[in-house]
Amino acid sequence: MRTKIITIKLIFFLVGVNGLHAQIKDNKLDTIAILELDNVTIEYNKKALERKREVEGNSIFSAKKNDIVKVSNLDANLVNNNPRQIFSRVAGVSIWENDGSGTQVSVGVRGLNPNRSWEFNTRQNGYDISSDVFGYPEAYYNPPMEAVEKIEIIRGGASLQFGSQFGGLLNYVLKKEKNNKPLTFESQNTLGSYGMFSSYNALSGNTKKWNYSLYNHFRKGDGWRQNGQYEVRNTYGFLQYKFNEKTNISAEYTNMDYKIQQSGGLTDAQYAESSRQSFRQRNWFSTPWQVANLDFNTIISKNLSFNVKVFGLLGERNSIGFLATPNIMDTINLAINSYNHRQVDRDFYKNIGSEIRGLYAYSLFNHKSNLAFGARVYKANTTRKQRGRGDTGFEYNTNILSNKYQTELDFTTNNFALFAENLFKLSKKLSITPGLRYESISSSISGLLNTVSGVEINAVPNINKRNYILAGIGIEYQLKQSNFYANISQAYRPILFSDITPPATTDVIDENLKDANGITSDIGYRGIIKDYLSFDVSAFYIQYNNRIGTIRQFVDNDPSKATYQFRTNLGESVNQGFEAFIELNLFKALKLNKKYGNFSIFGSLAFINAEYKEFKTTSISGTAPNITITENNLKNKKVEYAPNQIHNIGLTFSLKELSVTMQTRISSEVYTDATNTVEPNSTGTIGIIDGYQIYDLSMTYGFLKNYNIRFSVNNLLDTKFATRRAGGYPGPGILPGEGRIVNLGFGIKL
Repeated sequence: MRTKIITIKLIFFLVGVNGLHAQIKDNKLDTIAILELDNVTIEYNKKALERKREVEGNSIFSAKKNDIVKVSNLDANLVNNNPRQIFSRVAGVSIWENDGSGTQVSVGVRGLNPNRSWEFNTRQNGYDISSDVFGYPEAYYNPPMEAVEKIEIIRGGASLQFGSQFGGLLNYVLKKEKNNKPLTFESQNTLGSYGMFSSYNALSGNTKKWNYSLYNHFRKGDGWRQNGQYEVRNTYGFLQYKFNEKTNISAEYTNMDYKIQQSGGLTDAQYAESSRQSFRQRNWFSTPWQVANLDFNTIISKNLSFNVKVFGLLGERNSIGFLATPNIMDTINLAINSYNHRQVDRDFYKNIGSEIRGLYAYSLFNHKSNLAFGARVYKANTTRKQRGRGDTGFEYNTNILSNKYQTELDFTTNNFALFAENLFKLSKKLSITPGLRYESISSSISGLLNTVSGVEINAVPNINKRNYILAGIGIEYQLKQSNFYANISQAYRPILFSDITPPATTDVIDENLKDANGITSDIGYRGIIKDYLSFDVSAFYIQYNNRIGTIRQFVDNDPSKATYQFRTNLGESVNQGFEAFIELNLFKALKLNKKYGNFSIFGSLAFINAEYKEFKTTSISGTAPNITITENNLKNKKVEYAPNQIHNIGLTFSLKELSVTMQTRISSEVYTDATNTVEPNSTGTIGIIDGYQIYDLSMTYGFLKNYNIRFSVNNLLDTKFATRRAGGYPGPGILPGEGRIVNLGFGIKL
């Protein structure tokens, strides 16, 4: 049954009937206090969600839509990095949930594709962590949420200071010791359903000259689905030396590795029979990941500060498995008297970059204005080896039976950027922030494209150079405890490696293929009322031009000849809608909180309309030489994986050291292909996915000052649901979300 349109009245009715609980804790707003404006902006004290000040660090956030999730304040399943709970207060976040290990967080906003968060510029502590920001922006790594202090999501003009992405910035900020304690020890150990065990252990300290932190996180389990076992390890180290109060230098290093058994997709008939079943026991996936960063901060004067980052990444993407569609069983091949050979695909990533940011404060019209500026240099190399002939066994390994892969390609990206934004304070209340970003990108491809009947077909060496200037502007008007904001900014998405790699040797790539470009914009009103009600209501508009797709054409434009697939820019789409967040501490409003604790309600609501405006397609009929190509248009079709509605609603009750949260997530149906196919095909790779509503319960209890117990039940009612279909990895077919999961953890901090 498809999910019907849900009105705001129904949503708040559900809140009352089901007694949901929202998480609001009592921690004060953390601020980065380098060169702030004098006037007061919105501060969400003692909340799990905050807003940026107009200026923080060396960046300007005035007039930008932003959400700062205080992870340490959440009642949530942090062990499995559950994005449904972690991002519940951020309006309009769509999620792919098919990996119970929590190793990959796949989120998008405003109807943009959630695939490994690739529409975001994904960072950790302000530096890149994705495979290749421009050619392959998928984030195979994310830190364990038990190590994260907060998550910053910056939209509306974020392309100017943090990159060009339509989704904006997604930045994981890790915990660091802020008290003057030379040694702090933290440990959180959790047992859960289906053999899950997690252990997070951290040391940190802060003295007059030194600040350090070190953690190791290990997690393993059998998985909710059959053939879903996993083992994850994250290790991180940070060391900072403070020359004085104004200057410091630090180094940090992250090492992550995991091995996951991939259950694969199902046909819809298999999914209806049992969503836990799996017919793939020989499929594995692993991504060893290393990230390093050097960071230098200095305040040259009361008006000028600088930050310099030098970062690098070494990573791999390794997969081995039987990749046939789920209606084909992975059984003994009688012709060879063994299982079929598995396919081995491997990527190797080498990235290095540097980014310098500065902030200059000055007086204009008797008010303090700020100029944020900077430059970026970045180089990335990806070596892609695909379709290697693997073994016929069951265990994980990446050995191939010959020294040659059928595809061996080398991709290189070089990038240089300059950016500047200026916050002009025209009065105490009114500010305008225009900005510019210059981007220079050079992408190249070379190597072996395919091997057909023993004949090697090489890719045509190609270097694509382009230069862009992006512009944007934001306006903010301050009231006492609220403000109006509006912004518009240009954005673009560079051509991906997959766009310039033909899936078949007969396919042709348009030599004039262009990057996707467009605009993002917001207009909204946000604020707080007497420290018990906070809100942010806004409308958004995203125009996505030059979307890339494939159409059929005749060879030499001659209808008597064969056809070929032509990959080119085909059209545009528009995502627009309404977002709202509100949280009310009811007991504080009634002045009952001192005696009875806090009882709060929150809701994050999103209404999204994502449609193609123009997008040409073709279909063929007949056989050569009597082939007919019919031209079509996807105009008014819904964009794939863009729900019309995404709502998160919850309640929380907290008294002294006890906090209990229940929340629900409501997401409407999505199409999984651009032609908006309703009925699923026989392989489960296309077809509509029904909407769903899921409940989660979480509890935190602290005792004896330094100890805690955490308890959570994910998918409390054991609802069957799915969020995506796959055509390839992690296995073709519909990918079920997890059923009921229970976790119980014990923690200590000394």
